[in-house]
Amino acid sequence: MRRRILDAALEVFAQSGYRSGSLREIATRVGMSEAGLLHHFPSKIELLREVLAHRDVRADRIVDRGGDDGLATLAGVIELARLNATEPGAVEIYCVLSAEATTPDHPAHEFFVERYASLRASMTTTFERLQADGRLREGVDPRKAAVRLLAIWDGLQVQWLLDRESLDMADEIADHLHRILTVRLPGC
Repeated sequence: MRRRILDAALEVFAQSGYRSGSLREIATRVGMSEAGLLHHFPSKIELLREVLAHRDVRADRIVDRGGDDGLATLAGVIELARLNATEPGAVEIYCVLSAEATTPDHPAHEFFVERYASLRASMTTTFERLQADGRLREGVDPRKAAVRLLAIWDGLQVQWLLDRESLDMADEIADHLHRILTVRLPGC
């Protein structure tokens, strides 16, 4: 039941945003009362945290951010971008909530601040490993490469949501990475 609630919350928050998305709508989608939903998740804020964590657990299974093989990590990024293209709701909730969470009083503000700090750190480490292996082009700064990769990915997601026929997120990310690497990524 928790999984069904998380999936319904993902849909509602993606369509309406966190602030406008109601617990009543989420409960209705899974065929229960609002009180029943609150039995599983004691508050709307707790439900939001669980939805975001649920999404990130899946992403972490695909992208091994702690691994020693930088190329495998970046290949995982491309694989995740391909998967995201099959799940527009997941992309929508990320874009909507990350934009909403820019205000410090938003319940997901700290989540996104910490998430971006963690992603920048792990991707910087990935690019540092690639640099040490001679797989990063001369003059590419690993920290800036990490920041730019995240910015490109976020921007591509917004463009894709607005017009899904206009671009292939995974191909665009792969193209960007191939411009800063000295080798081809596996499977690309």
